[in-house]
Amino acid sequence: MIFAAESNYMQPQTILYIILAISTISYIFDQVLDYINLKSQRDEIPDEVAAFYDREKYIRSLHYHRDLTNFSFITSAFSFFLSVTMLVSGGFGWLDSLLRNVIANEIVLALVFFGVIMIVSDILTLPFQWHRVFVIEEKYGFNKTTLKTFIADKLKGYILGGLIGGILLAVLIYLVETMGTDFWIWFALIACTFVLLMNMFYASVILPLFNKLTPLQEGELKSAIEAFAKKVDFPLDNIFVIDGSKRSSKANAFFSGIGKKKKIVLYDTLIANHTTDELVAVLAHEVGHFKKKHIVWSYVLSVIQIVFMLFVLSQMIFNANLSIALGGSQQAIHLNLIAFAILFSPVSGITGLLMSMLSRKNEFEADAYAKQTYNGGALANALKKLSVDNLSDLYPHPLYVFFHYSHPPLLKRLEAIK
Repeated sequence: MIFAAESNYMQPQTILYIILAISTISYIFDQVLDYINLKSQRDEIPDEVAAFYDREKYIRSLHYHRDLTNFSFITSAFSFFLSVTMLVSGGFGWLDSLLRNVIANEIVLALVFFGVIMIVSDILTLPFQWHRVFVIEEKYGFNKTTLKTFIADKLKGYILGGLIGGILLAVLIYLVETMGTDFWIWFALIACTFVLLMNMFYASVILPLFNKLTPLQEGELKSAIEAFAKKVDFPLDNIFVIDGSKRSSKANAFFSGIGKKKKIVLYDTLIANHTTDELVAVLAHEVGHFKKKHIVWSYVLSVIQIVFMLFVLSQMIFNANLSIALGGSQQAIHLNLIAFAILFSPVSGITGLLMSMLSRKNEFEADAYAKQTYNGGALANALKKLSVDNLSDLYPHPLYVFFHYSHPPLLKRLEAIK
């Protein structure tokens, strides 16, 4: 590998230039995609959704996406400026040297190092987060988040991220120090197990920390869902309603769990705005993912990505030139992790693109399953309502869809359902 630990072929200055080039090209590419997507907006309402979208609301959706994109230009430029400044000035290395004066243990050093970066970064971008939630989302009637909820989410995020991220990082550093280049085998097992456990217990352990889940009350909707689940032999465990309206008026639905028992989770905003047939059709789509084994294959592909990424990392983690390129005075695992993340980003971008392509194919298959086993018309109506209620972009640029969309655009989905 070109970045192997003992390699003398690439000097720190060259590595820094490559890192800056990757960061700059990625930034410019994303901005160009955002720009052409913004310019692809059209004033005319498609016939497929004309019955749901009145002229005033459609124009409002165009303004919403224009505001979001223009705001994204500002936030992206700010983040890019911070990143380049840290790279050019050797800011990461400076922070490492500063902390080394008071922290001797490498694991504690890495935890504090990333903790400082994450907290400072979050504080610097806090005005943008606030503006997005309390200005833009508020302007278009989506925001339901109170100041208390905003602050509580921040604190819970810090605690949860610090706990889970800190444990994983500590284990990674420990394995690197004790196992050498073979660390990737053991950490791959840990990382893949962690992803599996998150898929299994997210709705029952993590989600309740931020939202309230209540069992769906007896009635027409619950009976219809249970009847459909029985009809298609779907292993239904519980049906929950999540208080999504606590933060936003946008709606969603999903199921959680791997194995024989599944939990269906409905947003309260979804229930409020859809008929029973439409809700069951949406859940039939989610069941389609299960029946087509999309969840299993997504996990398998995630495992392959994790293993490959960690193997490549093992070839670079002991290269002192990576740390020096970031301004460090000596080899530091945490500095090498930052350098690796940027250098590997073109590869992760390609794998992410392939996963998005697969995800869009899976969505079409899940739509087809819902049409075959329940009601295509009800699903189409549900998708239309969701698009209108969420002010979705009806005419995204094909290139933007190709690189960024995990779901097909509404009009493509409606065409396929027909």
